[in-house]
Amino acid sequence: MTPGSSTATAVRAIIFDCDGVLFDSWRANVEYYNAVLTALGQPPLDAEGERLAHALSSPQLFERLFAGNTALIEQARALARDLDYDPFYRWMEPAPGLHQLLADLKRRYHLAMATNRGITVAGVVRYFELAPLLDIAVGIYDVPRPKPFPDMIEKCVQHFGIAADEAVYIGDSLSDLEAARAAGTRFIAVGDLPGAPVRIEQLGELPAVLAAW
Repeated sequence: MTPGSSTATAVRAIIFDCDGVLFDSWRANVEYYNAVLTALGQPPLDAEGERLAHALSSPQLFERLFAGNTALIEQARALARDLDYDPFYRWMEPAPGLHQLLADLKRRYHLAMATNRGITVAGVVRYFELAPLLDIAVGIYDVPRPKPFPDMIEKCVQHFGIAADEAVYIGDSLSDLEAARAAGTRFIAVGDLPGAPVRIEQLGELPAVLAAW
């Protein structure tokens, strides 16, 4: 579905990915995972590891980094669960005008966050004071499977009691696009994501795109 085309249903809910959409959290993620790797006595992430750290959940990332080494994977997971993320929030940069944008959107739409983050979901909401702006925030420990499976998007849709095509998921990665397709929601990509039906360069463009639907 592209802006300006006809549609039988109106958008009633907007579901946002966290990293790369609501926040530029590249440095925060890299610093966090490098802290875990240092504690394990492992070298820091290389360029490919940094890319994966932005797109995958912690369990998925450790499985990729330490493929076949079950003991090391479990050690990494345990360290990641116990590591205090509070020092890393300061490196997360909110999208320009984020709070005002969400406040404006909330007057018309249900709002949610669905992210491959784990225990830090609640911390992001708390640290950046998003509770008044988001109706629900879902992470990997709230559903059976992370993205690219549709579970967390489906949980948001069910929470709002709406049809899947009445929701739009805003993401920046292939796993976001695949999850939205599997859930049956619409999708808008932030950035240059091949295969995305609708793309915006920055989150501030979202209201104009929604108005054109």
